[in-house]
Amino acid sequence: MSGGDNLEFEIRPNPAPVGDADRAALLANPGFGRIFTDHMATIRYADGKGWYEPRVEARAPIPMDPASAVLHYAQEIFEGLKAYTLPDGGVAMFRPDANANRFNSSAQRMAMPQLPVETFLRSLHEVIKIDRSWIPEVEDGSLYLRPFAYASEVFLGVRPATEYLYLVIASPVGSYFSGGVKPVNLWVTPDFTRAAPGGTGAAKCGGNYAAGLSAQAEAAEHGCDQVVYLDAIERKYIDELGGMNVFLVLDDGTLVTPPLAGTILPGITRDSVIKLAQRDGRRVEERQVSLDEWREGTASGRVREAFACGTAAVITPIGVVKSESGEFTNGDGGPGEVTMSIRKQLVDIQRGLADDPFGWVHRVL
Repeated sequence: MSGGDNLEFEIRPNPAPVGDADRAALLANPGFGRIFTDHMATIRYADGKGWYEPRVEARAPIPMDPASAVLHYAQEIFEGLKAYTLPDGGVAMFRPDANANRFNSSAQRMAMPQLPVETFLRSLHEVIKIDRSWIPEVEDGSLYLRPFAYASEVFLGVRPATEYLYLVIASPVGSYFSGGVKPVNLWVTPDFTRAAPGGTGAAKCGGNYAAGLSAQAEAAEHGCDQVVYLDAIERKYIDELGGMNVFLVLDDGTLVTPPLAGTILPGITRDSVIKLAQRDGRRVEERQVSLDEWREGTASGRVREAFACGTAAVITPIGVVKSESGEFTNGDGGPGEVTMSIRKQLVDIQRGLADDPFGWVHRVL
């Protein structure tokens, strides 16, 4: 039983919200993921009862028993998306229905109850409406939304929990980049893999990210911004980065990206890039790409550009790729023409500055 199709949220405004002056000071330089709004949405779930008690209330700590299942067996999933201010003063989200569907796909993989899409969307609407004043007016400012759910049942035992808590919190954010878009440098980890066939690579669960922290630290030790993983079987094909999907741009304008085969997160930005490229008449190949092909392609000129993409950073040029066998540079090391063209198209649609032929922009206010 899932329930939750026609839930009405009880709205409990925060009795002590952040004052206007203090909020303005915070929003002048919000950074990324450092500050949070006044409210959160919550919905509870119990087997046999379904989803119940939908609320919007003051953001506050969550009471948690030490035997809560999530602390021991890691049944937890999350999403990330943004709300943007439009030129007419309205507010919109970008492809939230895709986030809802991916959230439910993750829930299915982690043996958790699925949340009706309309309820997922409604929870986002309610948080945006009550915390509209938290959307920063700085360049590239937006409201980052974090829906998540976890096993809240109090028990010890290896089985799916029977109780869950779903929440939405929001964080005002500025540009992911300080000083403009800059290429990131990557480290190819020789020791760690992100996911294996049959694993949880396609689910957006916290455990995937926890398992990548050692590899990310390894990348930092080599002076790199991100880690790039190879496949878990042959250790030769590119999977994805610690938190982003990867694209190569060939000399004929073709885009190449690793295929979705259960080990790679089906990124919504990734899918958007593919559709934008195809609209421009570019060929897109979803196929295996070896590290050797990437390296040799940059040397021969066959690979002209490379970029990573995800919700937080949108589209990020890739500069130097380092590994135990040496390093190579994509293009001239700076942002490539195709990369920046696709990025501009995507951002302009998200922010209502260009036509939206795909129906991606979901207006809230």
